Amino acid sequence: MTYKIEFTLHSKKQLKKLDKNISGMIMAYLLKNIQGSENPREKGKALIGNLKDRWRYRVGDYRIICRIEDEKVIVLVLEIGNRKEIYK
Repeated sequence: MTYKIEFTLHSKKQLKKLDKNISGMIMAYLLKNIQGSENPREKGKALIGNLKDRWRYRVGDYRIICRIEDEKVIVLVLEIGNRKEIYK
């Protein structure tokens, strides 16, 4: 089974607010490394604490916070932002 990417409304808005070059880099990363992957966990890192059910992907100074839903075979993008602000 290969995973598909879905975005929350909030993450779509965050992506649109970013510079076009950065949003392009983020989309390229997601499409190349996550979309169609059989194991999206191998490219990411599990988060701890309050975010323990979420996964993080790094693209330069930006972070993509996701929830991997195995029963639906999707990676749900929850938040996208600069590493200095994303965990607040």
